[in-house]
Amino acid sequence: MAHLGTCREGRPHVAPVWYRYEDGTVEIVTTGRKLANIRENPRVSLSIQADEGGDTRWMVTLLGTATVVEDEDETAEARRRINEKYDVRPEAYTENTLVRIDVGSATYRTY
Repeated sequence: MAHLGTCREGRPHVAPVWYRYEDGTVEIVTTGRKLANIRENPRVSLSIQADEGGDTRWMVTLLGTATVVEDEDETAEARRRINEKYDVRPEAYTENTLVRIDVGSATYRTY
């Protein structure tokens, strides 16, 4: 799981999201406040951390620009890929909209 940071009207909002990363682009499917914030301000951050036995192994923070994808077929395909990653049935969360985040910079740290 990752934590998505958005900002709207000068107020930050951080929320957990499922994600998929490939070739410099992160895909999420979301709705609600996160989606509304992205529509108004596409500059986002994403924080991901891997733990093992209670110990942090690595963490990465990504800064990027989000694009809302309005295409239903692309959204359904992305939803299937993300749901598969998290062992959820492919057709779950049909209300969510696809957002692609183009990574501008990344900070990575191992422990």
